[in-house]
Amino acid sequence: MRVTFTVNGSPQEADDVWEGESLLYVLRERMGLPGSKNACEQGECGSCTVRLDGVPVCSCLVAAGQVQDREVVTVEGLAGEGGELSTVQQAFVDAGAVQCGFCTPGLLVAADELLERNPEPSDGDIREALSGNLCRCTGYEKILDAVRLAAARTEGAV
Repeated sequence: MRVTFTVNGSPQEADDVWEGESLLYVLRERMGLPGSKNACEQGECGSCTVRLDGVPVCSCLVAAGQVQDREVVTVEGLAGEGGELSTVQQAFVDAGAVQCGFCTPGLLVAADELLERNPEPSDGDIREALSGNLCRCTGYEKILDAVRLAAARTEGAV
């Protein structure tokens, strides 16, 4: 089947998509967008999180056919037109919230969605928004610091 959808603001087509093919596979293998990571393929780790019509989802659990005429934003789509890092991406760098980097794309997408929806999140809000994303390296404190920093920068406080 052919699937037509928007990825990071650009209309895209994927041809010869088989019925069980995941959105994650299409993004990584067909469209050359390797940011979303293929870790568990069971929706448990969040490394493949993208936004589907604005909602964070695990792209490994979404059949490619389900995105027909819909909008997908990947971690690559968070950066600016010229490739400059978004506020949340820069905050992750500045706060030292990245270690091995495998979980980072999903955390960035989830944090970006949170800050768009709630520019002044509480710690509880941040923890809830990131609860579907597992990190085995950082211990989460620097990730929480990064989201707090991004929120402060978005509000102009830092």
